Amino acid sequence: MKKLTVLFVCVENSCRSQMAEGFARKLGKDVLDGWSASSRPSGKVNATAVQVMQEAGADISLQKSKGLLDLPTIQWDYIVTMGCGDACPSLPAKNRLDWDLPDPKTLPLDAFRKVRDEIKARVESLVKECS
Repeated sequence: MKKLTVLFVCVENSCRSQMAEGFARKLGKDVLDGWSASSRPSGKVNATAVQVMQEAGADISLQKSKGLLDLPTIQWDYIVTMGCGDACPSLPAKNRLDWDLPDPKTLPLDAFRKVRDEIKARVESLVKECS
């Protein structure tokens, strides 16, 4: 079975979309080809995102903050925007989802973990839907 391509997009590609990509690669490795990117990449993955993902058993320490020009030019099976509103680009996709999640970068650690857990639950639902 061919894996479905899924692109997670947030403003900086440093927290939310990076965590979603990490969970897609870990939890959906048999059904999803997970990617993440941004219209304005920060250039680095947030250190707290790396930390809380390690706590959840997913290593995103080698992932890179990417811009839209770093992506393959394809029609995505899913594009998931992550609460970035007008800053999210329009790319060709068969399915579009908007996960309106707060940017955790300035939140306390417990709140950061709640955003991580919500992303994990939504990725698990997407994996189930695609299986």
